[in-house]
Amino acid sequence: MFDNATTTDDHADTDPIAVTVWRGDSGGGTWQSFNVPRQPSQTVLDIVTWIQQEADPTLTYRFACRVGMCGSCAMMVNDEPRWTCRTHVGRVIRDGAIRIAPLRNLPVIKDLATDMDPFFDKWVKAEATHHASADRHDDFAAVLPDDTKRIEASAGIECINCAVCYAACDTVAGNPDYLGPAALQRAWTLYNDARDDAGDALLDAVSAQGGCHSCHSMGSCTHYCPNDLDPMGAIAGLKRATARRAFARGRG
Repeated sequence: MFDNATTTDDHADTDPIAVTVWRGDSGGGTWQSFNVPRQPSQTVLDIVTWIQQEADPTLTYRFACRVGMCGSCAMMVNDEPRWTCRTHVGRVIRDGAIRIAPLRNLPVIKDLATDMDPFFDKWVKAEATHHASADRHDDFAAVLPDDTKRIEASAGIECINCAVCYAACDTVAGNPDYLGPAALQRAWTLYNDARDDAGDALLDAVSAQGGCHSCHSMGSCTHYCPNDLDPMGAIAGLKRATARRAFARGRG
């Protein structure tokens, strides 16, 4: 599992960090170099913030919580997708240098900020939004925590839509129609949720072109997930569910 956990760097080298940052937009761009002072317990987000505050105020990037809860600071660090607020320099610096780029597989708005619309559009296409099975006048559905399907649903609910898995996915890179691991994991969560009433519509969506069967099971999504989720396992669950339905219809 890819380790994004916090670590300390109290004995940091005093030499400046040679940082290369992508500058541009969806029409193209170039790399720009900065020398950033090395600090104890320094994160990659600290580096980006220093550049914006001390070297070039036009640098554009996205962040919010700074404590590994929102996922909005995700970027490519030395060609790997990471939450920059939880990625300490000591883990990723190579020969005194770090390269920072916007998340892969998404349009670039400017510099390190990407357009998340394609990512969320695929959630909708995958029917990965809640379909109510009851209204306010009905009794609450009984959801037992040890129920097998509830356990499957609970395994993916900590996804915070950071798109790290989407950026890590080579299938997304090669197939723009592919729904991607996050949308499919959410669909699997809803499929196993007794309170969701998507029914066949969800399986129709995830088994269509660009759906779960387009996944090559390379596992980058699970490997890089900062919340230790298993999108590849969820996609495998959807493959089984759609295959079972196909066989059942064939026998009918």
